[in-house]
Amino acid sequence: MSVLLLIAAWTDLRSRIISNELNAAIALVAIVWWFVGGYPIWPDIGLRVLLAFGLFAVFALLFAFRIMGGGDVKMMGAFALWLPMPLVLPMLFVTALAGGLIAGFLAIRARFRPNEAPPEVPYGIAIALGGFWVMANGLLTIRAA
Repeated sequence: MSVLLLIAAWTDLRSRIISNELNAAIALVAIVWWFVGGYPIWPDIGLRVLLAFGLFAVFALLFAFRIMGGGDVKMMGAFALWLPMPLVLPMLFVTALAGGLIAGFLAIRARFRPNEAPPEVPYGIAIALGGFWVMANGLLTIRAA
């Protein structure tokens, strides 16, 4: 999963595009992970699918208002398939914070380059950072038995 997030962040940084194939890979590997991990269909898998559709719908509204790109929206939905409910809000918080910092940096940079087009924010980086945050937090807070 980490490799896919890194690839998404890198491609979004370089071209401002996150491919459909990469988003599909994020989603498909999540499905494999569910079955390898032995997650029950309900509530674990069912809630993750509902959550993914819900986040996709919310972020699709942002796409409709031209706030986010389509690849970012699909990446958020695909990555949500990996998340149990308690990790959704921390991931969204870190993603929003990272996205705001990236947008602020690009806005400041654009201020000093007045002839450039308005900056496009690579939210794939912010989504990846949110993903890494929840993954690292899970690894760092595991208690020994």
